[in-house]
Amino acid sequence: MNLPEINTSLFKRLRFILVQTSRPGNIGAVARAMKTMGFTDLVLVEPRFPDALQDAEAVAFASGAQDILAGARIVGSMAEALEGCNFAAAVSARLREFSPPVLAPRALAGQLAGDAGLNAALIFGNERFGLPNQIVEACNVLINIPANPDYSSLNLSQAAQVLAYECRVAALGDAQGASAIGFHGQAAGLDQIEGMYAHLERALVAIDFLDADNPKKLMPRLKRLFARTQLETEEVNILRGIARQILAKAKP
Repeated sequence: MNLPEINTSLFKRLRFILVQTSRPGNIGAVARAMKTMGFTDLVLVEPRFPDALQDAEAVAFASGAQDILAGARIVGSMAEALEGCNFAAAVSARLREFSPPVLAPRALAGQLAGDAGLNAALIFGNERFGLPNQIVEACNVLINIPANPDYSSLNLSQAAQVLAYECRVAALGDAQGASAIGFHGQAAGLDQIEGMYAHLERALVAIDFLDADNPKKLMPRLKRLFARTQLETEEVNILRGIARQILAKAKP
């Protein structure tokens, strides 16, 4: 394997390699799985039918990911497929006697996302026969997807989807959660939060919800509740506005 130029984004450093794929639909479905997770680098090694990337079934199963097919390459050897990579992971449901270290998809994804110097390839075998031993043994790791031991064989595109998903989650890290929630404001300071608690306590006393002489555990419980929310400044201001209105309405 040749040493590559480093690109810090895992979306640019990860290649999907399909070896001797038999069904054109699976190639299209893998392209779709890749695109939904933000990956683009697809290489086919000796697919078992002509015009694999233009096949009508492949195009149909790509379902909007035709650009991934258009940018894919067909090569005649693993050496060509791995050009520019310095890390290779074989994906197989079948463990081997003389295999490289075995990792689950999540562990692999964390390793790839955490090391910007890795230009990696995920290698998927033929639908019926999987990967030959010589390819597996030449890889850095063997990826085994934890599945039902009574029926652990995933479809090629399903396996690719699992790996692509785990790599996306690992690559985005905390940003994934932030984007799922949407806008994030400025985190409230401790003094702002304590001021809000004092304001809220006065309001609850004013409407007789809280007995100042017998408060029990109400305020500690409310503090624990709000602590789980990671309050933002605007949210603290809203709560203080509510408390202000309660106090205004409670005046005799």
